[in-house]
Amino acid sequence: MNKIVLITGASSGMGKVTAELLANEGYTVYAGVRDENISFNIKNIQTVYLDVTKTESINNAVKKIISNKGKIDVLINNAGHGLLSSVEEATDKEMFDQFNVNVLGLLKVTRAVLPFMREKKSGVIINISSFLGKMGLPLLTHYNASKYAVEGIVDSLRFETLPFNVRVHSIQAGLFGTNFVTKGLIANEATMSESSPYKDLVAHFVPIVAKAINEGPSPQPIANAVKYIIEDDTANIFIPVGTEAENFIPLRCQMKDKDFENEVKKIFGI
Repeated sequence: MNKIVLITGASSGMGKVTAELLANEGYTVYAGVRDENISFNIKNIQTVYLDVTKTESINNAVKKIISNKGKIDVLINNAGHGLLSSVEEATDKEMFDQFNVNVLGLLKVTRAVLPFMREKKSGVIINISSFLGKMGLPLLTHYNASKYAVEGIVDSLRFETLPFNVRVHSIQAGLFGTNFVTKGLIANEATMSESSPYKDLVAHFVPIVAKAINEGPSPQPIANAVKYIIEDDTANIFIPVGTEAENFIPLRCQMKDKDFENEVKKIFGI
């Protein structure tokens, strides 16, 4: 049976690669995009306008898919962005935007799709999270907190959807070579300025993260993990993908809190 997939943030990076893989494997993919001029040259992909910060666009996108196909089998919550800022210097708007996209947007899309999965007593929800939903790094506190929230949503939502045969999973992504630095990362001006009390930390840490993303591997393993979760109903709840995730998450589980913190400080030279 042909499965219908909705993926948010599908115009580039992990979302685009995932949409293309699933479409090439025979899934019918609705790629949620904010830019309606974006198109895919793959038969099984259809773009749909979807901005996770705009409730009306979410509801309209879901209604369109249900009207056309009568169901949504798989929801992939991929849309997101990151705030690079000290806690001290972040603005109200920056803090709100971080959670509005990564947490509230994810919840609103899930809210819109769940009634149809519940009615069919079938569905898979996959949230693209991060290894930073399990550990902290400086200047990424807001992003980390939003991903910790995503992990908590998965933990709780699984119990709500259990009676309706709807599976909920998280992919804890490491750092991959995407355009996240140029398009998905918002930097606080005060933190990045020479007058910031955090300028030495910025000078040391930001190039490490930027290099890891800009020179990172293809996000294809994320797409592969999504396909695996969809097709294997025994898949783990949380799946770390990528070097950082596969190294740090097991360490976080094995080590005492203080020992793990010291290990992170040593690795990143903090």
